[in-house]
Amino acid sequence: MAGDTLSIWNSDRRMMQIRVETGPQDAGKRFFLKKEAKTFTNWGARQPQRASQRAKVFWFFFSKKNGLPWVILATAPLLTLSAAQAQQSPDLVSQTELRVCADPHDLPYSNQQQEGFENKIADLLAHDLNLKLSYTWYPDSQGFVRATLMKNRCDLIVGTVAGVEDMATTDSYYHTGYVMLTRQPDNITTNRVSDYKIAGRRFGLVASTPPTELVVEHNLMDQTAIYALMVDTRVEQPAYQMVKDVAAGRVDVGLIWGPIAGFYTKHDHFPLRLIFIDPEGSKVRMDYHIAMGVRPGDVAFRRRLNAVIAKEEPQILQILRDYNIPLLDEQNRPLAANAPAPAAP
Repeated sequence: MAGDTLSIWNSDRRMMQIRVETGPQDAGKRFFLKKEAKTFTNWGARQPQRASQRAKVFWFFFSKKNGLPWVILATAPLLTLSAAQAQQSPDLVSQTELRVCADPHDLPYSNQQQEGFENKIADLLAHDLNLKLSYTWYPDSQGFVRATLMKNRCDLIVGTVAGVEDMATTDSYYHTGYVMLTRQPDNITTNRVSDYKIAGRRFGLVASTPPTELVVEHNLMDQTAIYALMVDTRVEQPAYQMVKDVAAGRVDVGLIWGPIAGFYTKHDHFPLRLIFIDPEGSKVRMDYHIAMGVRPGDVAFRRRLNAVIAKEEPQILQILRDYNIPLLDEQNRPLAANAPAPAAP
């Protein structure tokens, strides 16, 4: 079996070595990944669900053909600015409009009919800021930030991982993570991928998302259906397809981003159960704080957004609950439906 060891810098500026081994084509192009570093941090930008789309260190891509993985590693350009550069950059924000960058076909987040929960949050922001709401529509795929926000075509990305490097981010306004999605009649209550009670079950996984680490570590690739990450959202919705496959019995345990699982479970009235995944000691995070993204130089705008987020916290929380977005508190405990919003970190 061929293999290569690559030394790269992760987003914490720490050296990490990755061992990648690919099998022969007649073995189904299966792969094995061994981390040889003590740290392995989030590399996504907008949502961890789409982590590889704007990765700052490397991407793992999987081909859709036959649902089997190929492994390709590539470096991506960093869009970060130093603190000094950010201070010197002029504020480019429109003074008459709240210009939002969004995907036109990306429920539960956004669509052109403005039916997503990020659309509703943008409405709330525009009202509080006394600005007209407008959108720049662009597929949320590789180059999204560069082609929209950084080109000054719009001023705000409503949902991104807090602290992501290619943007400045506001205070977090919700905390969520990856879940195990199962059918209620199956009575699967574990939150551990390695649990013997689900040995032999069929798993579903969106390629290159954080639960991949657990699937590989526990040698579950043979029983895992891989769903594509990089797609044209106008014609494909692989994560939604996974939800439907769990409901139909084609997959037993979906390892999926919580907001997508929660929204479609409610929207389609599926009798499904969501349980946040236990990382089982993995260095890859399964939970994330979500914030809003702006250009690094738009300091005053970010402060105004933070003020609105603090003021409208109950309304934002209600929007998230209306869309059945599963939430965590700051101790990584599931937030009950009637509980107050967790404090921002």
